[in-house]
Amino acid sequence: MAGYQLSERISPDQLSKCVDHLAERINRDYKGKNLVLIGILKGAFIFMADLARRLDLPVKLDFVRLASYGDKTQTCGNVRITKDVELPLQGSHVLVVEDIVDSGVTLKWLLDHVSKLCPESVKVCALLDKLERREVEVPIDYVGMTVANAFLVGYGLDFSENHRNLPAIYEVVFDTTVSG
Repeated sequence: MAGYQLSERISPDQLSKCVDHLAERINRDYKGKNLVLIGILKGAFIFMADLARRLDLPVKLDFVRLASYGDKTQTCGNVRITKDVELPLQGSHVLVVEDIVDSGVTLKWLLDHVSKLCPESVKVCALLDKLERREVEVPIDYVGMTVANAFLVGYGLDFSENHRNLPAIYEVVFDTTVSG
């Protein structure tokens, strides 16, 4: 795609070590408990798969898909669910798995929604936390890395559905020259 370049920000090795560290903490905190991971599609699927494989406790997996980004760059505040949780959550320990938290609007909506399904506990694991963009306070119990306000792709993150498959995380650097 023309008009931008990708600049690596987080290497595959850094990502692997980050997921290892998160899994160690989750294994310790949920030892002896049954855990349900709920991944937010589409972005969290790669991170959640890697995280789940590193957990040494009973885990069930489910996904939700939410729509809130009208123009793909700004949260409109209107969240709707296009794929809901299918597993019963009553009495379960739930860990919501997110690729990146920026405004917090979508995550706050999901946490409110999941809480209505009567789980025993609900916590959040985010690979990336973009604090500079926060509009709504949300609890993030497990944070992989805090990142600056940049447009990131790779490892599940996309730009118009492109680049999710990249093994590292890259910043999208838009070309500023205009050809005429």
